[in-house]
Amino acid sequence: MERTTRVVMLAKVDGTTAAAYVGFSDKLNEVSRSLRLSMTYDQGREMVKHADITQKTGTAIYFADPHSSWQRGSNENTNGLLRQYLPKGADLSVYSPDDLDEIAASLNTRPRQTLDWRKPLEVYAKVLQKSVAGPSTLQ
Repeated sequence: MERTTRVVMLAKVDGTTAAAYVGFSDKLNEVSRSLRLSMTYDQGREMVKHADITQKTGTAIYFADPHSSWQRGSNENTNGLLRQYLPKGADLSVYSPDDLDEIAASLNTRPRQTLDWRKPLEVYAKVLQKSVAGPSTLQ
């Protein structure tokens, strides 16, 4: 989930190991560089290879303090939205990459209060357009 636009990208990873999470780098590289400057994770052991992700993507990775979910508020809110599609405790292995893309599309075309009731994809497109047009249009 990208904090400026709230765009959600979901990637299927093979397991919960640190090596599996490094595979997420390819999906992360699909996001415009200007929108993936940093990421904040919890203290999970799956992120032990966070330096590999940074090396592959150029994205700085920070960690929230233990038991401090408020330091990742946007992420926690998005997790709540995802639970409408992926219930807690569900077997995530049954979801295909296409299923995950459909869920992300649904969330990305859903108006959000935090975006003044605009859709994440609308805001994302506008941000990309401004970044291509140059700094003089970023007002």
